[in-house]
Amino acid sequence: MANHMQAYREWLGHSGLDEQTGAELLALEGDEQEIHERFYQDLAFGTGGLRGVIGAGTNRMNRYTVRRATLGYARYLKQTVGEQACSRGVVIAHDNRRMSRVFCMETAGVLAANGIKAYIFDALRPTPELSFAVRRLGAAGGVVITASHNPAEYNGYKVYNSEGCQLVPHETDLLIDIIGQIDDPLAIRSLTKAEAGDLIETLGPDLDEAYYEAVMAIRLRPDVKKDGFKVVYSPQHGTGNVPVREVLARCGYCVHAVEEQCFPDEDFVNTKNPNPETREAYELALPCAARVDADIAITTDPDCDRLGVVAKRNGSYELLTGNQSGAVLLHYILDFHHKNGTLPANAVMCNTIVTSTLGDRICEKYGVRVDKTLTGFKFIGEKIHAYETKGDATYVFGYEESYGCLIADFARDKDGVQASLMLCEAAAYYKTLGKTLWDVLDDIYAEHGYYLDALTNVVHKGAAGVQKIAELLDTLRNEPPAEVNGVAVVKVEDYLAREMTEQGYPASNVLRYLLADQSWVAVRPSGTEPKCKYYYCVAAASRAEAEQKLACMKKVFEK
Repeated sequence: MANHMQAYREWLGHSGLDEQTGAELLALEGDEQEIHERFYQDLAFGTGGLRGVIGAGTNRMNRYTVRRATLGYARYLKQTVGEQACSRGVVIAHDNRRMSRVFCMETAGVLAANGIKAYIFDALRPTPELSFAVRRLGAAGGVVITASHNPAEYNGYKVYNSEGCQLVPHETDLLIDIIGQIDDPLAIRSLTKAEAGDLIETLGPDLDEAYYEAVMAIRLRPDVKKDGFKVVYSPQHGTGNVPVREVLARCGYCVHAVEEQCFPDEDFVNTKNPNPETREAYELALPCAARVDADIAITTDPDCDRLGVVAKRNGSYELLTGNQSGAVLLHYILDFHHKNGTLPANAVMCNTIVTSTLGDRICEKYGVRVDKTLTGFKFIGEKIHAYETKGDATYVFGYEESYGCLIADFARDKDGVQASLMLCEAAAYYKTLGKTLWDVLDDIYAEHGYYLDALTNVVHKGAAGVQKIAELLDTLRNEPPAEVNGVAVVKVEDYLAREMTEQGYPASNVLRYLLADQSWVAVRPSGTEPKCKYYYCVAAASRAEAEQKLACMKKVFEK
């Protein structure tokens, strides 16, 4: 925004401002720094759409920024899909967060005000079910109100195309341009459900049932022995509680739920951090696992598109990274198809440029092609659509280092419900062989070499933080290291450079450094949080050697 104080005054004096938001803005009088943070820019679309702190202001998540995004999306659909978008409609889902239901109804209300049918659920639903619903209903698109694993003060807005895939850059660029033409978010009309009539329709339980059936159909060994196999599960107060427990129960698994984290709660009262990547997410699950002698404990993030797991190892429970759990699932799926002669000749696995190379080695063993994408599961969804359209490849699995994976492509986003079922099946199967998930991972390392993956998040908040992250990337781009502890950097991949865009990658502010020993480092700004992210994949003969290498790499890149 050119003038944050001017924008603040315009909001405060606007006739369309609701009383509660007006009171919030009045309370900021005199606090120019806070006013600047709230009004110095419009909340921008990143890799996952809108995401930000809830509050009044152009740089916050509120009913007006949601209305603005939705009006832009309505115009985008009419421009790209045509008038049929009105009858095909848009499916909207939401999680358990603050204001999620309000933002859901605002989204439906703005769509209805523009003549576009809106399908809503009666309560919270997981993100992958939204993707499934868009495809099953033949809708023109979809929206999910969620901030995934972010702290309780955040919410977000993710946009999907008619394939049930999050918008990719060329789509997002057009949408951003259309949204940018909307000057006054406080003047946007939003209908109530009563005013909208048939233009807002609540979906019934038959859609849930269709989704459950599709998930259960992914099983490879439905009759695997489950007697004595126990799993602990936490939905982190989020959307996975009903579908994950329902699917696992129907498939015969003994599930011990962490009841303190099963009810929807906007403040996440019983979890320090709902992100499956963190130890804090398992603080209640681990005692429960020990109490019932569970084989594994799993958790999904609040919108249930990602799955984390801890498994027994030498008498205790240890957390697998997303790269490790993804590698185990990949090995399980490919090994099953190889043994049963059901692996397609044109099989392809998708992962991202920041996902561990271990998965590539597994695919080499089974003759499966690997396709790489930028960070963001939407790029994997885009690949799946291309395989389907061209008929030149058969998708068999896709995953990211951040605990997201997709087994069957009836959804086009990562699916924590599918992942929960397949991981339980894999763990139950390996138990019949006398192995834990860690034993299986050790077998994979013994065959393919040891790979240590690590992620460092450096937080830089606010307007100053945006500038700081830009400076960090500029320095690494213009002054790349030549070696790390005597190991040469043999190649630098700059995803803003023509070389990478000519290979089909959308231009992105990502740098990747390939070392002579097959290790690599990638650096990028987060698209959804005020962070600079450093990804490490260390190839070594042993864990001790890998940890020594990792320490050296961090000193070079994070100094």
